[in-house]
Amino acid sequence: MLKKKVAKIVLTSVLFVVICLNIGYFTPRNWDNNSCDLNLLNKGIPIYIYNTGIHTDILVPVKTKIWDWQENLNLKLIANPSAPINYLAFGFGDRAYFLETYTGTLLPIVTSFQALFLPTPSAMRVLAYQNIPQQYEIKCAIITQSNYHRLMEFINDSFQFDAQGNRRSLTIDPNYRVGFYAAKDTYSILRACNDWTAEALRLAGVKTPLWSGLSSSIMYHVNSGCNC
Repeated sequence: MLKKKVAKIVLTSVLFVVICLNIGYFTPRNWDNNSCDLNLLNKGIPIYIYNTGIHTDILVPVKTKIWDWQENLNLKLIANPSAPINYLAFGFGDRAYFLETYTGTLLPIVTSFQALFLPTPSAMRVLAYQNIPQQYEIKCAIITQSNYHRLMEFINDSFQFDAQGNRRSLTIDPNYRVGFYAAKDTYSILRACNDWTAEALRLAGVKTPLWSGLSSSIMYHVNSGCNC
């Protein structure tokens, strides 16, 4: 009898969590979507969000009249100077996960467990692109110049800086056109990679889900009819 009661409580709890997560998945946190306004085509700035399967990155131009990343990052270290860099993708994540998987090596179980269930050191990943990547699910949004500046400040402020005001670099590999830097705050299940993306997009006026734990939830709410 006791086992049946315990099983019923567990089943009810699981069902409740699943229902709550589904509601959070499909419910937008900000109902007013200020992105993809056709009136912004001439004066707005396009940004891109792409989904690698479990992780989302925010892709932006290297240089606009609002922000120039060449003044903030040494791009010559991230990629071969002979190949032009037109876009940068920014992502927040677990430091060990980033550093152990960027070469395609198999992720240790311990690292996966710690990233899922424990607060761990975080990192910012910067990927350099010549063109917009086509190998991922990708959507775009056109945002106002003020929202774009707000977004850039959020991304820039996500990095850790030393006493001299320099970013704390972890690993930079021009062969993979990638740079890893120490990030502020810890990584946890309560603030994971897609939560960082959602927080950034909200500041930019882009619609985001109430629960942003899955990359697909981010992509679901980004306006798919936006043609940048």
